[in-house]
Amino acid sequence: MEPLLLTDIEDAVRRSWGADTTTPVHRPHWDPGNPARDQCGVTALVIHDLLGGELLRGEVRVDGERVDHHWWNRLDAGLEIDLTREQFAPRESVTGGVPVERPAEIVRLREEYELLRARVLETLRNRPRAEAV
Repeated sequence: MEPLLLTDIEDAVRRSWGADTTTPVHRPHWDPGNPARDQCGVTALVIHDLLGGELLRGEVRVDGERVDHHWWNRLDAGLEIDLTREQFAPRESVTGGVPVERPAEIVRLREEYELLRARVLETLRNRPRAEAV
């Protein structure tokens, strides 16, 4: 079996995002021009499923006021992976970044997480293989 590369995972995640994998309250505003918007929680969980490591949570701030949370990953080797960082407008900043325990059961965004996870796994199973030389 061919090794799974981080670029394979990133490509699969980005191809799997849709309005139906974003936070329901933001779903009517989802824009394919900014597909990473409001995908951070489910994306961080899927990356955690595939690569382990830690889940990190920071605060999204506008004019110094917290308006939301942002989620991303840190692998065991210390490498941080944030596939949704580009979602933020110039006036939004992410501060902090503390490790948090993965919930024992995913309640909030469960359907969105399961849908994204299924799409990513399917995309990875069907990725093109390199030709043997």
